[in-house]
Amino acid sequence: MTELKNKYDFIFFFDVKDGNPNGDPDAGNLPRVDAETGDGLVTDVCIKRKIRNYFQIMAQEQKDKPGFDIFVKERAVLNNMIAAMYDEQNGGKTPDGPAETQEFEDKTQAGMCRKYFDIRAFGAVMSTGNKEEADGGEAEASEDGGKKKKSKAKITKKAGQVRGPVQLTFSRSVEPIIAQEHAITRMAVTNERDAEKERTIGRKYTVPYGLYRGCGFVSPYFAAKTGFSEEDLAELWKAVENMFEFDRSAARGLMCLRKLIVFKHDSALGDRPAYELFDRVGCRRVTDGPARSFGDYEITIDGEPAEGIFIELPAK
Repeated sequence: MTELKNKYDFIFFFDVKDGNPNGDPDAGNLPRVDAETGDGLVTDVCIKRKIRNYFQIMAQEQKDKPGFDIFVKERAVLNNMIAAMYDEQNGGKTPDGPAETQEFEDKTQAGMCRKYFDIRAFGAVMSTGNKEEADGGEAEASEDGGKKKKSKAKITKKAGQVRGPVQLTFSRSVEPIIAQEHAITRMAVTNERDAEKERTIGRKYTVPYGLYRGCGFVSPYFAAKTGFSEEDLAELWKAVENMFEFDRSAARGLMCLRKLIVFKHDSALGDRPAYELFDRVGCRRVTDGPARSFGDYEITIDGEPAEGIFIELPAK
């Protein structure tokens, strides 16, 4: 693996047509919206989920390519995965003293980073661990009237916290969006008591069209700590380009990545602040009326049309 030595900042544009890009569970699954501006929002967690899904499929299809399994996945019991790695890395031994405890945790953390791509890239909190009872704490009365110490839980088989080199912002629509509500029916009922109704009615929310812009950052300093390499970065760009292709659903409509613009710095410290680079990228309307396709916009770099989907530029 080739060590990552350069800082990267990147912008990506994606759109949605007749779908809900990221429902808000606190608002009845309405598309997320900035209440003050009406701009649509997509969380960083949502984007990372799509990237994880891509790598999960990739790991299944390319079993000869280790190191691309996913830690945070559906139905995973995270503490059990941490404990399994803890035992694997430390031979099932119990640490003797604080120094050895830290050594065991460090070895477990390194093993988790090697195995799971999302930990290498995004980081993880692995200090939750399984709990076991240990003597200590306040005294309580025993059956014979004496005093005994309360038993309290102690976290064991943990792997600390990892701050990932790849960080994402919320994505925001370039113009305010409109969320449309649709009534949908099903020619069946869920429960026998509803059999007389003959059908059930539900609700569905869609955005007719929205173009979103998100930002990301790659730090070589944190990459050195997790083992995130140049090869991992190349796979990350592929994942961002294809993250919607493996996440299709009727609820999300048609979602597509439109542009991935990467600024590569000459060093780990970087050549310019990220905001200066991001300000070079513009998006303007080229049609009148409600936007309904990507053709209603033009993405520019330094005022010139941005050609192609993946564009890498020097951060000068």
